[in-house]
Amino acid sequence: MSKIRELTAPTIQSYDEVAESFWEGTRDHDVTQNMDALLTALHGKGPFRILDFGCGPGRDLAAFKDRGHEPIGVEGSPTFCAMAREFSGAEVWNQNFLALDLPEGHFDGVFANATMFHIPSAELPRILTELRAALRPGGVLFSSNPRGQNEEGWNGDRYGCYHDIENWTRFLTAAGFDPIDHYYRPSGLPREEQRWLATTFRKPE
Repeated sequence: MSKIRELTAPTIQSYDEVAESFWEGTRDHDVTQNMDALLTALHGKGPFRILDFGCGPGRDLAAFKDRGHEPIGVEGSPTFCAMAREFSGAEVWNQNFLALDLPEGHFDGVFANATMFHIPSAELPRILTELRAALRPGGVLFSSNPRGQNEEGWNGDRYGCYHDIENWTRFLTAAGFDPIDHYYRPSGLPREEQRWLATTFRKPE
């Protein structure tokens, strides 16, 4: 546990310290494209049970609820957890990303928007395996992360990994996921200005 705290405590504390300003700066971000990417990849009409992995202050939890789905948030920052519960009215679990305790086969989809890049690459295979186990057969994992050339390390008080599509795909397929699709954001810009890599992967049925 001490190693986990060493890797995650500064990142969590950093978000706790800027929680209000982070919320003001992100609450109006339009991630409809990302939500649609997850929902359209899911089988059936729903409502779907969705794990919002790193739900932050609850913006996307509320949006999924507004669409008639059943989201549950998981978040490492206690301050974000409290904000998310108040804003969305959804259930939110305060869990460290590197010490998850998730029910098996419980979720139709995992929505990891701008969160999974905080997981060190050495821990990523284990966490992906745990997320796969939390999905029902045929379930979908969506993620959007700042991309790079597979470098990682500390950026101030926050730890980050910046994968390219090839490396990210290797991690996901090794964990037992099948690729569905990927795209870059923001849309409409030259590729060198599209800093975000969005992907969908499916747990085999």
